[in-house]
Amino acid sequence: MVRSADAVWRGKLQDGKGEMKVQSGAFEVPFSFGTRFGDVPGTNPEELIGAAHAGCFSMQFSAMVGQAGFTPNRVSTTAKVHVERVGAGFGITKIELHMEAEIPGMDQATFEQVAQDAKANCPVSKALAAVPEITLDAKLV
Repeated sequence: MVRSADAVWRGKLQDGKGEMKVQSGAFEVPFSFGTRFGDVPGTNPEELIGAAHAGCFSMQFSAMVGQAGFTPNRVSTTAKVHVERVGAGFGITKIELHMEAEIPGMDQATFEQVAQDAKANCPVSKALAAVPEITLDAKLV
C-alpha cells in the first residue's frame, strides 16, 4: 500500500495560502499562516496529524481488543498536538491521546495493557517517534 497527499503553497509564509488534498478525494482543504498559527478558521498540518493519530490508534486498539477476545462497542479518541517554538523554528513537542472505550466484559488491567500496547504499536505512533512526549489517558466506560 502507498497512500498519498498533496500540498501546494503560493506566496510568502505570512500572507501566502495553500491547499492540501488527499489521494482518495475525501477532502481538499485550504490552509494558511493564520489557520496554522492563529485563530483563522480552517485546518493545518498538525490538526491533520492529530486526526491521523487518533484514527490509527483507535483502529490499532480495536484490533488488539479483538485479539484479546473482546468486541468494543465504541472507541473514541482525541489527539491534542502541541506546537511550540523550538530553537529558531517550531516543532511538535507533545501529543496527548485521550481515549474512552466501551468494551463489555473487559477488566481494567487488560484494558490498560492493551491501550499501552496499541499506543506503542499503531503505525502513526511509530512514525511520530521523534515527538518528545506522547501521552495516553485511557478510560474504560
